[in-house]
Amino acid sequence: MNWDVLLHYAPSLIGGFGVTVMCWSAGCALGLLIGFAIALGYEARFRTLRALLRCYVEVVRGTPFLMQLFLLYAGGPSIGLRLSATAAGILGLGLYSSAYFSEIFRGGFAAVPRGQVEAAMSVGMPPRFILTRIRLPVALVVAAPPIVNTLIVMSKETVVLSIITVPELMYQMQTMAAETFTAFDAIFAMAVFYWLLVEFVSRLGRRVERRATAFLASHA
Repeated sequence: MNWDVLLHYAPSLIGGFGVTVMCWSAGCALGLLIGFAIALGYEARFRTLRALLRCYVEVVRGTPFLMQLFLLYAGGPSIGLRLSATAAGILGLGLYSSAYFSEIFRGGFAAVPRGQVEAAMSVGMPPRFILTRIRLPVALVVAAPPIVNTLIVMSKETVVLSIITVPELMYQMQTMAAETFTAFDAIFAMAVFYWLLVEFVSRLGRRVERRATAFLASHA
């Protein structure tokens, strides 16, 4: 392990890690919003809308993320969509993760006891209150573990962004390895950064899950 090389490239690696976290957090936030909207759309009365949403989810889940990323970045200009590498990476992560988050939310909503919803409807509770006060709290408790797991998986998918020249951690690691011929040192440094990110997300997820469970118990 060449510590002098690691110290020399530490600013670049830390900067790349910052880009990784930014792309991952922005992409997953976008994915959560789109995924939640899709899960709500599954309950629409229009069969055509439900069929289109199902088709979107199946296509996104059934094709590689790298292919989708290339379509956005390299194929986008052909339809007037010109994005920077970083913007394409964030949008790509958002669209890709949204398909998985939508299924997680759908499963969470399906876990809500039907009797609770029917009881709320029988007393005339508006649909928006049924969603926010009854269905959503239960769904979030059920969905918390798979959401955290998907966030962890998405953090590792960010390595693909280096292929379209997003200056994230993998890109900086490749630069370091090419300039110093110290591939092991670069890979070791990248592994430490990703481990720290995964550990942070895991701990945060467990904390959110405990609080959501406590909130649900206190309002039962």
